[in-house]
Amino acid sequence: MSASLMHQSRDSLYSPVSRVMARVDWEEHFAEDIEAILRLKRERNAVILAHNYQTPEIFHCVSDIKGDSLALAREAQNVDADIIVMAGVHFMAETAKMLNPEKMVLIPDERAGCSLAESITAENVRAMRREYPGVPVVTYVNSTAEVKAESDVCCTSGNAKKIVESLGTDRVIMIPDQYLARNIEAETGIKMLTWPGSCEVHERFTPAEIRQYRRLHPGVVVIAHPECPPEVVAEADFSGSTARMIDFVSERRPAKALLVTECSMSDNLTTLAPETEFVRPCNLCPHMKRITLKGIRRTLETLETPVTIRPDLIDPARRAVERMLAV
Repeated sequence: MSASLMHQSRDSLYSPVSRVMARVDWEEHFAEDIEAILRLKRERNAVILAHNYQTPEIFHCVSDIKGDSLALAREAQNVDADIIVMAGVHFMAETAKMLNPEKMVLIPDERAGCSLAESITAENVRAMRREYPGVPVVTYVNSTAEVKAESDVCCTSGNAKKIVESLGTDRVIMIPDQYLARNIEAETGIKMLTWPGSCEVHERFTPAEIRQYRRLHPGVVVIAHPECPPEVVAEADFSGSTARMIDFVSERRPAKALLVTECSMSDNLTTLAPETEFVRPCNLCPHMKRITLKGIRRTLETLETPVTIRPDLIDPARRAVERMLAV
């Protein structure tokens, strides 16, 4: 490639992150890895799925499919590639694997876990079924394959209300996120039997913090994720999944917005909504941040680390996910 074409290519790669990253920093830390990843994707016939919480250089510069958990689960079914690299946490990679058992699914760092997924086991689910016989189990996708396999249907924060209402019952076991369950109960009036799990990012937000941001930033529009405690959601102007947050900002174009969620969302949305000023409460997900460009590059070079699921879990876990997608 000529020097002029290489420069032009780098210009186009840098452009989406130019509002949140200085060119000199991008060149020093990311450009070489980005170019290597794009080459390796072609050579390996690979695609990269990136969650909305990924950092901008991953989200904008190397990912092929991006979105919230629901979008990634949907798109994982239709991937036309030999290899899927999940730029997200482990349960997302498991979901992609169970929907594509014949494909190689890689996660750049096996330590990229989730406090919600780690809060509950399959035996915990069986115990709740014994305590509440006949009550359907709705499991948040932020869960392991073994927990999904014990469930009737999965949900995401984006479709939880629809899933719960589709069951036609007055009680639901909704696990493992206690706050999402309580927020859905408030929306639907359906009794939620909950598990005491929570997201280590969203549980840290408080109503007092939100009120403080409003005092410091008059007119700010507050948009909260439903994994936040209900009293935090009550302080917000709007609550929704990360995909619904993006839609809200894209449609409403607020002059100033506070996203009450993982802070990379604001950086990624800056490109999509350049006229909105984002107030950044910087609560980072330590697990999402284990995924790096260097890790993605190494994964594509070495084909490590492949995600595996116990054979006896694949079919029941996949059924729970597919029931969600059918709704």
